Amino acid sequence: MHLISIRNLRHDTSQYPDLKKQVEDWHTTVKNAKWQDIEDVRKIYRDAEAVGNFTVFNIKGNKYRLIVGIDYESQIIYYKYLLTHAEYDKDSWKNDPYF
Repeated sequence: MHLISIRNLRHDTSQYPDLKKQVEDWHTTVKNAKWQDIEDVRKIYRDAEAVGNFTVFNIKGNKYRLIVGIDYESQIIYYKYLLTHAEYDKDSWKNDPYF
């Protein structure tokens, strides 16, 4: 899969130094993935969930949420948000028009 906006993801990750390794590991996994649906994603990330049009990954023991859009047909992942658990719970990310 191809990740769109890795630069933005890395920029957002820089705010949370404890998260860098996990995000880079996630990116490495994504680059090698050929997911066809959410069930394929869950084979690797069992806690991943589809919320609206997004896929949400729990990162670093549920401390952070990585929110992406996945186009399985074209094998593209669109980075949208990297949030702390508290920020995620506020649900403001659900105001995104893609949601």
